[in-house]
Amino acid sequence: MEFTKGHGTGNDFVILPDPDGTLELTPGLVAALCDRRRGIGGDGVLRVVRAAHHADGVALADEAEWFMDYWNSDGSAAEMCGNGARVFVRYLLESGLAAPSGAVLPVATRAGVVRARVEGEGVAVEMRRPRLAGASVAGLGGLALPGTAVDVGNPHLVCPVPAGLELSALDLTRAPEFDPVVFPAGVNVEFVTVGDPVDGADGHVRMRVYERGSAETHSCGTGACAVAAVALRDGGRDTGVVAVDVPGGRLVVTLTARSCWLSGPAVLVATGEVSPGW
Repeated sequence: MEFTKGHGTGNDFVILPDPDGTLELTPGLVAALCDRRRGIGGDGVLRVVRAAHHADGVALADEAEWFMDYWNSDGSAAEMCGNGARVFVRYLLESGLAAPSGAVLPVATRAGVVRARVEGEGVAVEMRRPRLAGASVAGLGGLALPGTAVDVGNPHLVCPVPAGLELSALDLTRAPEFDPVVFPAGVNVEFVTVGDPVDGADGHVRMRVYERGSAETHSCGTGACAVAAVALRDGGRDTGVVAVDVPGGRLVVTLTARSCWLSGPAVLVATGEVSPGW
């Protein structure tokens, strides 16, 4: 089994080329591949398969040739991953599965079709505009942190960090508590503080995230989009550009009246083969 390792601002993935959908991918295999001591290591697996050859992608085959079959590191399938989509597109281009025509490249996901474009060393993906829902609360280390529920194709809870509490001081070694009535399928929880002004941006925030199925990660693309939408709302805006700093680097989120663009680096680190005996 061939693989490529890639990351987007430290959000890392094991990429499995499977154009014709013949690979028997199971939750156990995914978890083993993502194991950082006994496997390759990653926040998730990206299977590269033609939409026409995957049950979750066949309905979108007329809109996009390729389906991003994304799995969390615990072996659970997920609807969408913004950084994963950017790394997925980088792989398509570098492997010759898609031509760098300069046009927007569509990619099918469980959350629908996203569009991508290359921006120098980075990749930007256009996703659905985040939908802000009601208020909810995350429990963390005895703290009750109010936040905003946000739908970006997958569920998020964006929680500002109270004054006097450092973002770096939060203990994310355990999953935050959340309301299962509001989030029956689980939720990605973002913790946010406001950063200093950044040239060219309407807002600047710093973020840490606990992703369902993966624990704390160095970055989360859909989480950055959710955080940007809340930051703009809190500033009295519904469109604009927000710089989002995560432990793995910086992402830039641009919200328009109809969509959301996520921009940042997408890097392929290595390629190889899984040992048959493993």
